[in-house]
Amino acid sequence: MSLDIQNLHVKLGKKEIIHDLSLSMNTNQFVGIIGANGSGKSTLLKTIYKSLTPAKGRIYFDGLDILHTPAKKVSQKLGVVGQFNELSFDFTVFQMVLLGRTPHKKLLESDTKEDFAIVEQALAKMGLTSFKNESFLSLSGGEKQRVILARVLAKQPEFMILDEPTNHLDIRYQLEMMESVKKLGIGVLVALHDLQLAANYCDYLYAMKDGAIVAFGTPENLFTQDLIEDLYGIKCSIYKNPMTDKIAFHYYL
Repeated sequence: MSLDIQNLHVKLGKKEIIHDLSLSMNTNQFVGIIGANGSGKSTLLKTIYKSLTPAKGRIYFDGLDILHTPAKKVSQKLGVVGQFNELSFDFTVFQMVLLGRTPHKKLLESDTKEDFAIVEQALAKMGLTSFKNESFLSLSGGEKQRVILARVLAKQPEFMILDEPTNHLDIRYQLEMMESVKKLGIGVLVALHDLQLAANYCDYLYAMKDGAIVAFGTPENLFTQDLIEDLYGIKCSIYKNPMTDKIAFHYYL
């Protein structure tokens, strides 16, 4: 399976945010998108999962024309974890995760034993079984993010899109989130601010600036001092961490 984006243009108001962007990836890869604030990362992801409508371009997932397919059918295949998951009303953790079954249900169709079993499996996979009767609003930020991921797992998606999933999480929960996603064994497209997380977890990376892809490659090949200065306006040294055998960064002005 593959995700193919062809000549995408996205406008917000009169301003064009994405300019003639093309991207292709196999859906067994863990692929990251990096770039400074305002580079177009979130706009790109929102367009893929149909939260935004592009002015031009095509998006295909395993041959399915995303832009001309009903949102419910797309939602059955694509799981999404966004930056912000606050609610103004309360659910239990179990009820939150059960919402992941919604794209597979007809209008007013009741939940089944199979739905409940799938939810239990998702909770167990995220280490949330003991939380299932807790109030979602009472949880910490990291726990909420794990619930959101469990809800996506209950959908049984073929592919996942994550928009800055580690934002607002402390270091431990950042690592737990990335480890959990990596172990799922399905294709992932993730926008990341943290270059170290991108280097540690991504098989392949796309770098964005001003709504366009300006570089792509494996972490080892993509990251250079010149690229980071161009993207973020900072200088850095890049070296291999002897503890992890991954590349690491030291930033300075």
